[in-house]
Amino acid sequence: MALTKEEVLKVAHLARLEFEEERIESFQTELNSILTFVDKLQELNTEGIEPLTQVNHQVNNLRKDEIKESLNRDKVLKNAPQKDEGMFIVPKVVGEN
Repeated sequence: MALTKEEVLKVAHLARLEFEEERIESFQTELNSILTFVDKLQELNTEGIEPLTQVNHQVNNLRKDEIKESLNRDKVLKNAPQKDEGMFIVPKVVGEN
C-alpha cells in the first residue's frame, strides 16, 4: 500500500507537522518504505507466539515505602544560584515561544 502525497499531508496534519514542499516527496518515500517493511512483517507466521508487553521478563523493583528524614532545606539551597523564601528561582520556560 503506497501513500499518496495527499495522504502524507493528511498524516502530517494529524501529527501537527509542517513540511517544506520539496521535503514532502522524501517523506512520502520514507513512509512508503516503512509500510513495505510492516507488510513484510505481516507475512510471518506468529501462531502460538504470545504477545509481549515488555521485551524482557523483569518485574519493577520498587523500594519499600518508608518514612525517612527529608533533606535539610538550608543545605539543599546552599549552592542554588538563585533562591527566595526557601525555594529555588528558575527561569520561566512554560508558555514561551
